Amino acid sequence: MLCAVPGCWGVEMGRFFGRLFLFVLFVALAVAAYLRVTYGDGKTYEFTPPPALLPITALQSVVTYDEPIGNVAVAADGRIFFTVHPESQPVANKLLVARGDKIEPFPSAAQQSLFDTVLGVRIDDQDRLWTIDSGYHGLRKARLLAFDIATSKIVHDHVFSRDIAPLGSYLQDMAIAPDGKTIYIADVSFFRRNPAIVVYDIASQSARRVLEGHSSVFPQNWVINNPVRIMRFFGGLIELKAGVDGITLDPTGKWLVYAAMNHDTLFRIRTADLRDPRLDNADLAARLQSMGPKPLSDGLSHDSQGNIYITDVEHSAVMRKTLDGRLETVIRDSRIRWPDSLSFGPAGYLYVADSAIPDVMLQSRAHIDAARPYHIYRFRPGVDGDPGQ
Repeated sequence: MLCAVPGCWGVEMGRFFGRLFLFVLFVALAVAAYLRVTYGDGKTYEFTPPPALLPITALQSVVTYDEPIGNVAVAADGRIFFTVHPESQPVANKLLVARGDKIEPFPSAAQQSLFDTVLGVRIDDQDRLWTIDSGYHGLRKARLLAFDIATSKIVHDHVFSRDIAPLGSYLQDMAIAPDGKTIYIADVSFFRRNPAIVVYDIASQSARRVLEGHSSVFPQNWVINNPVRIMRFFGGLIELKAGVDGITLDPTGKWLVYAAMNHDTLFRIRTADLRDPRLDNADLAARLQSMGPKPLSDGLSHDSQGNIYITDVEHSAVMRKTLDGRLETVIRDSRIRWPDSLSFGPAGYLYVADSAIPDVMLQSRAHIDAARPYHIYRFRPGVDGDPGQ
């Protein structure tokens, strides 16, 4: 119907934009409510670690770098391989090796194009350096690469299919069987909220997702109170709630131990069960074993005797789950902003990558640069009552 009254077009347009504003406001409020319920509204985790066994003088900085550290892997000859954390959006070198004060890109500066958002690094018993790349939360291709650390040559290359690394996945840490035949990869799944463990057979280059979405790999509703900052973003709409993150094998390779970052319990399962394609998720869940409480954590590692080391991201500490189930604080030092991955090296040293996540995640480049330098630390943890040196 035509508008014949002077000024009525202005009235109608005003009503239209008023309705549009209300609609947009409703959608925005609905989205905010969804984000808060799904990714926010976490509770404080009441956990007080026992006093540290080692003094802070036991902690040594062995790598200092201007870019945020990702994960670390130490070779038997003392070389320290590490990634630049992909959350810092690095544009140059992404995988490096340090020996003494010398830091170089690995395998070379010209080959850094091999990597997209590489994070996890591990060295297996066959002296192969493995790297896992999430493909930027599954937006691009997730990729597994292995290098012979003696020659720097690629010895394995696999791109995961979409059913293994779907959109929103985040393959980021792994454990490699002592026989070098199987890799177990943790999919944190920050945004997809469907974490899982990926079991990868090296010879056949075949993979499958197990325990997908199970409560043991899924984050609980805890907000991380890190000393640098509470891991809460966008006015509390989103919090860092990560699924299965730390993952490690016992010295025999018979047990896989894993933990979700925002979870209060450590779990283990037999690797023979994980490799058995006849067992579905319900079968595997029935075979899971709880190993008791833990801090809100990131990296995990075993020593040669079977003790489990757990990083405590709320207390700048590394803890140890002993063979008899005790939970000890081995070392605690405020210099460690976010204890991330762990790697044992020569002479009994345990290396800790400090990824400084509170100064990296969703931070500006100016902030990241101002928060430099970034560090890899090491200490001797000691076992069986020996506090280390």
